[in-house]
Amino acid sequence: MQCWFLQGHSKVAPCALALALAFLTLHTSSRAADAAFTQFIASLWPEAQTAGVSRATFDAQTRGLEPDYKLPDLILPGRPATGTPSQAEFVQVPADYIKEASIARLAEEGQRLLAKYRPSLDGIETRFGVPSTIVLAIWGRETDYGRYTLPYDGLRVLATQAYVGRRKDKYRGEFILALKMLGDGAVTRKDMRASWAGATGLTQFLPSEFYQHGVDFDGDGRVDIWHSVPDALASAAQQLVNKGWQKGVRWAYEVRAPANVDCTLGVPEVTKPIGEWLRDGFVPVRGEKLGAAEAAQPASLLQPEGIYGPAFLTTKNYFVIKEYNFSDLYVLFVGHLSDRMSSPQPFATPWSASTQLRSADVEAMQRHLTRLGLYKDKLDGKAGMQTRAALGAYQKSAGLKVDCWPSEAVLRSIRAAR
Repeated sequence: MQCWFLQGHSKVAPCALALALAFLTLHTSSRAADAAFTQFIASLWPEAQTAGVSRATFDAQTRGLEPDYKLPDLILPGRPATGTPSQAEFVQVPADYIKEASIARLAEEGQRLLAKYRPSLDGIETRFGVPSTIVLAIWGRETDYGRYTLPYDGLRVLATQAYVGRRKDKYRGEFILALKMLGDGAVTRKDMRASWAGATGLTQFLPSEFYQHGVDFDGDGRVDIWHSVPDALASAAQQLVNKGWQKGVRWAYEVRAPANVDCTLGVPEVTKPIGEWLRDGFVPVRGEKLGAAEAAQPASLLQPEGIYGPAFLTTKNYFVIKEYNFSDLYVLFVGHLSDRMSSPQPFATPWSASTQLRSADVEAMQRHLTRLGLYKDKLDGKAGMQTRAALGAYQKSAGLKVDCWPSEAVLRSIRAAR
């Protein structure tokens, strides 16, 4: 639009008129979008009623509800996509995410909380078989032991994600269960603060997880993951158990990989007993001797930075924690923080100074690797286990150094091959 801010009515008036029309168009469009949102929310009443939500609760909680179009992970008609979520798990290299200063601070506070909540933690460990340090580490990572105030109105987040999110079907159900939580008196609207993805409480549960895994551990007759530390930690333990936690099994072992390690083996599908990995040249970094039961445990190889940085043999429990938050860096943070509450030792092998490519570049790699039949997972721009293994396979075929890491050199090779 061209405007002239010159003296004289012949120039100023057309500009003012154009600006007024533009404002009116935007305002009308916004009102139309919000009207469509209101209509969408109203259409959910039959499902909410089936789920046990009363009409009074539905009307009271949805009256005046507005979408939040600034959230990530939205697809907005007529506007650029807001993009995939900017979770640190997916945009930072390990050294940036698993900062030594953060781990040390949280480990020290965790040791204090171990003493403060000892009776409850002992009871949780006895009942669920999940170590106290693991549930404390989850609490520390999720909300800094309750010191982090979640920034969003949980109901508004879930409603927006159900309306225009990338995973609308999932959030449709979560929104209805959030209404049920409010109607059941499980939480007040004021306390239902959430992350951008709708998780709430000290240990970050979605409404469906609250109903599936919530535990009244303090015995007051209600599940309160917002104010009761015993309830929140027991609920986290119950979620891990429900996802397959194995009592007495460590989450992972840090190892030194042999010089000739094939990093393409670093996928969950390749498992063998820990003792077999050790016979293949992997060595526990602290020189620990494993008993027969430990050596018999099946494990997968994890090299978060390809052949650079630390390497781990990951057990079933590693992948159980990953079900809590689907990120290798999240699991490494929680597992390492748990270990540090018992031992002050950092990872034996330091993280390398690797840099992560832009997500768009990693996604371009994934598309090419998919066309070659080397990659069959999501096109998400994230350098996870499957992407790193596929890159290693490509490096083998292209005669490049096999390091299973998305580098500029691999990107140049892929671009040249297209």
